[in-house]
Amino acid sequence: MKNILVIGDIMIDKYLIGSIERISPEAPVPVVDIIEEKSVLGGAGNVVNNLLAFGAEVNIMSVVGNCNNAPILYNLLKEKNINTDYIIIENDRPITKKTRILSSNQQIVRYDEETTKDINKDSSDTVFETYKRIIKDYGIIILSDYGKGVLTDDLTAKIIAAANEENIKVLVDPKGSNYSKYTGAYLLTPNKKEASIATGIAIDNNHLSSAIRKLKSTYKLEVSIITLSQDGIAVFDDKLRVFPTEAKEVYDVTGAGDTIIAAIGYKLADNRHIDDAIQFANLAAGIVVGKIGVATATNDEIYSGKDTIKTLDEIKTIAANLKRQNKKIVFTNGCFDILHLGHIKYLEKAKKLGDVLIVGVNTDNSVKRLKGEKRPINSEFDRAYLINALKSVDYTVLFDENTPYELIKTIKPKVLVKGNDYKDKQVVGSDFAETTKLIAFIDGKSTTDIINKIKQ
Repeated sequence: MKNILVIGDIMIDKYLIGSIERISPEAPVPVVDIIEEKSVLGGAGNVVNNLLAFGAEVNIMSVVGNCNNAPILYNLLKEKNINTDYIIIENDRPITKKTRILSSNQQIVRYDEETTKDINKDSSDTVFETYKRIIKDYGIIILSDYGKGVLTDDLTAKIIAAANEENIKVLVDPKGSNYSKYTGAYLLTPNKKEASIATGIAIDNNHLSSAIRKLKSTYKLEVSIITLSQDGIAVFDDKLRVFPTEAKEVYDVTGAGDTIIAAIGYKLADNRHIDDAIQFANLAAGIVVGKIGVATATNDEIYSGKDTIKTLDEIKTIAANLKRQNKKIVFTNGCFDILHLGHIKYLEKAKKLGDVLIVGVNTDNSVKRLKGEKRPINSEFDRAYLINALKSVDYTVLFDENTPYELIKTIKPKVLVKGNDYKDKQVVGSDFAETTKLIAFIDGKSTTDIINKIKQ
């Protein structure tokens, strides 16, 4: 995976959390009794936080002041083991600090200490000279623009131009109404309101296509993206797609934009298709908005849900995480064409052999090669979804080969399970498992028997 460099406005997000039991006698306002205080990295720092949570190799470049908040900022960076070599000091410049007061998971008020003044020429020159010296160490550049003065018009344009000369993708979380300084970036991630202002087009279902196309053509982007809040994310390169949101509950949208651009950058750094990156970003953002305050989503949280059939890459990540937790992984596989009692009892017995049961399901093409053109009866999605819904099954993954050899090689389970019809036979993939177990089937329970009965 390529390294990622984040450039932009780093700040401090402080939270004062308490309870409200009374109204002030001095004015008709609530009195918040503070019971907890915490400070976290915000702005470009939150983009870095998200990338670290995904497991990316990331550095940050920014300009900060030497004010009273400097020790707090450096301590936060140190806690996360973030390299500070590319943090440039500009005297007499305040560090942005946003303080939020919360009660009962609700934000009561926010007050800010900040400047929006552009960094001076010396700081800008230092940033660019440092950037040019290290640019070849990175495969993705993320510009996190919060309008606090680090990403000036001239500096931003030069950063993008230098990256383009090296064929390095620049991803921008934009700010303001004039996007001309972002011209030539690989992609921008404005929300619907920001995109409406930048394009002059009021975005609704009828005008989304016009706005997203205008962004791409006007600013010479490779990919045009507009985040649509509860409606998901729209992407346009040669055609328009809208990926629906994955959020189940929304408590706080603070920092969701940071999560989205970090997630997209993370997947693009792994040479994944933009559609894969958008789907991953939706999953990550869906988790973050279900938390209070500036938050991150880990790969464990993103990939741990049972509600989706996993890809090979996802199951690889899941298996690695489970092993770090000393979980005993059990693997088995099959076509599971018409789900019946024999399947369910077999999987229940398999699950009892360990902590987590992963089931590989043959794709339709794989089943046809094994059982003939008239099979399967049910589609691969239907078959995998039904298996995934079983209480005994933790994860389901499709495989297209005739055997699950490569899948087993990827997972390397503790226990490999097959039916007892494999007695005295070599079980495919057993060289990657610590133990191979054979489980007896229930007599008279098979998909073939069901099909024959229907025919009769």
